[in-house]
Amino acid sequence: MIRSLTFFLMLSLSFSLFATEARPKIGLVLSGGGAKGAAHIGVLKVLEENRIPVDYIAGTSIGAYVAGMYALGYSAAEIEKIMLNESWSDGYSDTIPRQDLSYRNKQQRDRFNIPVNIGYSEEEIKVPNGLLRGQTMSQLLQRSTGLVNQFGHFDELAIPYRAVATDLETSKAVVISHGSIVKAMQASATVPGALQPLEFEGKLLIDGGIGNNMPVDVVKALGADIIIAVDIGSSLVKKEELTSALAVLNQLSTMLTNASTDKQKSLLTDDDILIRPDVGEMSTTDFTIMPKAFSLGEKAAIEHLTSLKGLSVEQHDFALYLAKKKQLRRRWLEDINHPVVNIVFDNHSKVSDSVLRETLGIEEGEVVSQEQLAKGIAAIYSLDKFERVDAEFIDTDQGRVLSLNTHAKSWGPNYFQLGFSWEDDFTLDSAVSFDLSYTFTDLTDIGGEWRNELRLGYEKLVASELYLPLDYDQSFYARAELGYELKDWNFYESNAKALQLSQSLYRGDIGIGFNYIKEGMIEFGLTGESGELENKAFIDTIEYDTFGAYLKFGYDDLNSINFPTEGNRFTFNLFYRQENTLDLFGIDRSDNSFQVEADWRGALSFGNHAFVGIASLATVDMDDSFSVHMSELGGFLNLSGYHKNALVGPHKVFGAFVYQYDLGQDVLGMTDYPLYLGGSLEAGNVWAIRSEANLDDLIYSGSLFLGTDTGIGPAALGFGWADDGEKAIFLFIGKNW
Repeated sequence: MIRSLTFFLMLSLSFSLFATEARPKIGLVLSGGGAKGAAHIGVLKVLEENRIPVDYIAGTSIGAYVAGMYALGYSAAEIEKIMLNESWSDGYSDTIPRQDLSYRNKQQRDRFNIPVNIGYSEEEIKVPNGLLRGQTMSQLLQRSTGLVNQFGHFDELAIPYRAVATDLETSKAVVISHGSIVKAMQASATVPGALQPLEFEGKLLIDGGIGNNMPVDVVKALGADIIIAVDIGSSLVKKEELTSALAVLNQLSTMLTNASTDKQKSLLTDDDILIRPDVGEMSTTDFTIMPKAFSLGEKAAIEHLTSLKGLSVEQHDFALYLAKKKQLRRRWLEDINHPVVNIVFDNHSKVSDSVLRETLGIEEGEVVSQEQLAKGIAAIYSLDKFERVDAEFIDTDQGRVLSLNTHAKSWGPNYFQLGFSWEDDFTLDSAVSFDLSYTFTDLTDIGGEWRNELRLGYEKLVASELYLPLDYDQSFYARAELGYELKDWNFYESNAKALQLSQSLYRGDIGIGFNYIKEGMIEFGLTGESGELENKAFIDTIEYDTFGAYLKFGYDDLNSINFPTEGNRFTFNLFYRQENTLDLFGIDRSDNSFQVEADWRGALSFGNHAFVGIASLATVDMDDSFSVHMSELGGFLNLSGYHKNALVGPHKVFGAFVYQYDLGQDVLGMTDYPLYLGGSLEAGNVWAIRSEANLDDLIYSGSLFLGTDTGIGPAALGFGWADDGEKAIFLFIGKNW
């Protein structure tokens, strides 16, 4: 019934507009130019204010985005509100927020903090064909356009529309005229090298600026009699500014796009109008300039007002034109309110459809909101198994069909991971650590992994872990790990090293676990360890071996491991062991031990102020004998006045309160990374014998620091002190936990 009424209304509007058919058809061409694209909206505003209809529209890169939005039926004011309030810089980061990762993946990211995408398979090293995957940009575009369906042809839009991209294989321009408007926009704006090419009908597509940055010919081919072309391309810089490789590359890119623009300008006639806003010197990547670019676009259009007014139509005719656009827009907006009747998985990965369905969180029969779909896509992408995850709607007479498309990482299925840390307290000792792992994935149909790890630096480690999910939902798993470790135990007196023991050990774990939620796990199993302690001053060594069982519980939804502003992380471990020791005198001792470890870190924030709590407790019930299972205190936010791990003992109590003020965002206007000015109050100690543990012996400590979370983990510089007179200056980069 609704579609019939729509047909008759469209028919009546067509008859009403018949008298104006004699007017020339106007085509609008919007060029590429990155952040300067807000200038296009300023031009659209002037066109609307002067009742100038647009019959055809096409664009390249950011021009394809603005053109697509206008073709969908959005007004200039609506596009301005959406575009200028969107966080465009977020579109150039595909990092999964820590709090969205699974518990296991959080621990892996904390250990391997250098964000590299390197894989190995088929006897070759593989990397992505772009620094970014384009996932976040895709979701940004989908937020802008709403949950529109795939179009059989872009002529169905309120204004017939085309997006222009470049075929990476041939360098030829590709005109996109159908399908997903989000994909069309993204393909046209895929900066080569920065974003991965988008595959469309067998072609790898990148930014259309190289092939055709201002597609005048495309709009002429649609049937436009008069062209209004808006050029926001960059200007070439002077030789004085060509002082770096990046500057030279930018200049070459500008040459290529300007060459394609100049070719299109030659197609313009005296009847056509070329608008060139004064944005040539502005940045294409600094999205803070968008309000200024909008004003410059409006100003440039006004300067051509005399020519533009010749294209104006009467108020009545323009009202009919707007009504037709609104009616066409309503046609697909109504479809958005229809329920989903089927969910189809176009799954190009080893992750099961059942996991995808459960993670998506959408059921047949629901009317899907934009927020709900975005949340579901983000949850699937956060499984960290995919290169891209996106969704498309196909509208049928029965309702909406949701097609979820997943693409496994193209540089897999085997991956390298890297980790690095450097901590210094301006003494002769520095703690430097480098971690490397190589992981085989997809060993089984339900996601088995084999991880091999190497650690070099102040601690050495070689380890291998087999992790096997036991069900298709990956809730239950089995895990086995073997490792060899070499590290030093440094014992301090008055914060100065007094004794050093070297420990070498072989260890093994085998267990079964349950991921009770994405953020948490519980695991129990068997553990064993065999090793020795030695000091170069001693002739003999202390040999030991331990065997027993363990129970581990963990929950983690912190948004950062070092400078959190929200969430909690809690771990609780129990170990029951038989410990056998052969001491320096050749006496063999055998005792049972019961070890408890509990750690918590939680954070909350108000504006630019964050408050963090830290607490930890450890004890070993084996006071009559020596145990190698010690706890350590000392270092940043771990009794900050002391050297790293300066206090060692089997019994530990520690607590801290930390305040963080985001100086960078609040005062300096930094948006990429926070810059925290912070301080802490801390208390703790370790004891050799539990009966001697007394809260009156607590050491009170504090710190002042300046820190940030970077792309390779946290970094901080600060000063710590303790109430017993100990002091330390600390500097660390990379992981610190």
